[in-house]
Amino acid sequence: MPMTTFKAIARKKEGLAVEAEARDFKVLIDEPEELGGTNRGMNPVELLLCSLGACQTIVASAFAGEFGINLEDFWVEVEGDLDTDGFLGLADVRMGYSNIRFNMHIKSDASEETIKEFVEFIEKRCPVGDSIGNGVKLDKAKITIEK
Repeated sequence: MPMTTFKAIARKKEGLAVEAEARDFKVLIDEPEELGGTNRGMNPVELLLCSLGACQTIVASAFAGEFGINLEDFWVEVEGDLDTDGFLGLADVRMGYSNIRFNMHIKSDASEETIKEFVEFIEKRCPVGDSIGNGVKLDKAKITIEK
């Protein structure tokens, strides 16, 4: 498949809540109450962790057969360290995650060696992991003033 452009729209709702839309799907994103939200949905950084885990799970599911692996079950626990004082303007610290860790749970009768090779492949092939781990060019905002 050639270069593909994916698109999403994020629109302000009540308070800090945001409705994000891509293709025909919508998700409500919010902040927890302790960060000024109403806790009606995951916040953006939690959604980023979910995106990483979901991407790794999709890669595993799509390519297990090529490794001769019968995946009986697969899931990823993902956690990240983020100093919220940066977002709140209370400290001069990095705004985003300083570290992200994940643990892949694999239920399969494949050998340990095969599973380790498969995990290396998953980490290399995951587009979300690549975007986070290697950075991505982020263009400055274009501005459209709505009247």
